Amino acid sequence: MKSFHHLALAIALSLSAPAGCRTVASNPEATQRLPDQEHEAPLALAPDIPQRLDRLPYTVIDYDRSLLAEQDKAVVEKLIEAARHIDAIYLRQVSEENPATREKLVSLAETSPEYARALELFDIMKGRWDSLRDFEPFVAPFGEQGALPLGSGFYPPDLTREALEQWLEVHPGDKDSLCGLFTVVRRDGDRLMAIPYSTYYAEDLEAAAAALREAAALAGNGSLRTYLEKRAAAFLSDDYYESDLAWMDLDSAIEVVIGPYEVYQDRLFNYKAAFEAFVTVVDREASEELKTLGDYLPEMERNLPMPDEHKNLDRGTESPIKVVQVIYTAGDARHGVQTAAFNLPNDERVREAKGSKKVLLKNVMEAKYYQVGLPIAKLVVDSDQQAFLSFEAFFTHILFHELSHGLGPGMIAQPDGTRVESRILLKELYSTIEECKADVLGVWNLLFAMDRGLVGSFTPEHLFVTDAGMMFRSMRFGLTEAHGGGVAIQWNWYREKGAIVPVGEGRYRVDVEKMPGAVESLARELLMIEATGDYARAAKLIAGYGKATPEIGATIERIAGIPVDIAPVYVAAGETEPTH
Repeated sequence: MKSFHHLALAIALSLSAPAGCRTVASNPEATQRLPDQEHEAPLALAPDIPQRLDRLPYTVIDYDRSLLAEQDKAVVEKLIEAARHIDAIYLRQVSEENPATREKLVSLAETSPEYARALELFDIMKGRWDSLRDFEPFVAPFGEQGALPLGSGFYPPDLTREALEQWLEVHPGDKDSLCGLFTVVRRDGDRLMAIPYSTYYAEDLEAAAAALREAAALAGNGSLRTYLEKRAAAFLSDDYYESDLAWMDLDSAIEVVIGPYEVYQDRLFNYKAAFEAFVTVVDREASEELKTLGDYLPEMERNLPMPDEHKNLDRGTESPIKVVQVIYTAGDARHGVQTAAFNLPNDERVREAKGSKKVLLKNVMEAKYYQVGLPIAKLVVDSDQQAFLSFEAFFTHILFHELSHGLGPGMIAQPDGTRVESRILLKELYSTIEECKADVLGVWNLLFAMDRGLVGSFTPEHLFVTDAGMMFRSMRFGLTEAHGGGVAIQWNWYREKGAIVPVGEGRYRVDVEKMPGAVESLARELLMIEATGDYARAAKLIAGYGKATPEIGATIERIAGIPVDIAPVYVAAGETEPTH
């Protein structure tokens, strides 16, 4: 999904180094080779790895120990054990070369601080490619030779979109398996074959399943025990439906999700699900405060700015909202920019049957807001509006972003009567469109909730100013990344509509009167793209609005001294900050 924004390179974070750091040329060809005791090192490194690490400062993340009963701590230990196997699987999903490369870096790091820092960045990025620089390699090989394939480790490295589409035209019976969420595609002579995850990643999945079963045996909570047992079985069968239903029914102090979910890492088609894990504890008091919002999802669906014929009025209305504190994350949940919240499961069958669950990672969100988001907003927002910057507005908008993932078009009826998800029709464009939709509908639906008195701790002006002020936080992730590209669409659309206006010296002001109309018009465009699965319309929107502009590039240069995100250190899982 992220490969079409090559203009993002024009605003790469390497334009200037953080304040106080030595500026280093970002050209990946300008590399250094470091000695490995008696012989020249086998791996060349980009020279600016320390500066890249400065963008992602190590940040201790802990949780309120009073939220977790003593008897549950043994369960958590087993869940962390399972999650470490998920991390190993995800490393291979990014690239099959990752385990061998990491092993070399570990060996070299024993005697070399330079390689120790390279290993740190490798572990943060889950590979030798920098996701904040359009997956530019920072460990050799560089250039085209060392580029990360669009299909990551899910497909043969040389497989193109055209080649797979041509194969499916000739072999339509292979579509379900080759395009399935839970298969890897490999060559068998001159044929393409699909291998189930349960077979391809058998060793780690069997170990993770064993750890989940041990955790289930220790669990005192029945719903947690049921979910863990069903998820362990799913690891070995590739059938996640029943365990997703069980996760929707989970009501435990421990909130855990573990398995293959998001498709962002598959930039070739957005077909393949990446493994991730979140081990968290529920903040019940904070969760109860938000519980009633899920009851209004049917009204929010009816209020969407699109024709009724495209609304998903029969979708399941269960929408548990959990505010949690993170204990440990792994896999895709711990890759590059850290997740602040999620809305799962993604299986449209489960959503239609039961809805979806929204989980907000409060301790991670607080760290990201105060260390990254607020400092950026203070450099971007007009000084007269900075009083409207609000953590409550930031937190609640993220909640409504996740609520909004579960609203809007679901399955699209085809001329032959079959039903297909818009994800399949929009291919690699889907993730950017969907993330943008969730952001925009998050504002739209939050205004709906404020009008009905469901949210009253801040005003629309707080919402608009905070949202605008935080946009460059996401665009710094890179416009080839789904969230960053989706935010660029919003920024350029709102600028065109006059809802955000420059006031000089690189600052901007929100026109509170024009913003609701701008939000409505963009929401309608995104919803109709998903309702029709119109690939060409999606491509036109992204090409026209999801792009770098001179003012975006200039602003990103101005905020270069502020961290891009955090690198979490989960002390409750025994982690410590590296000392290099």
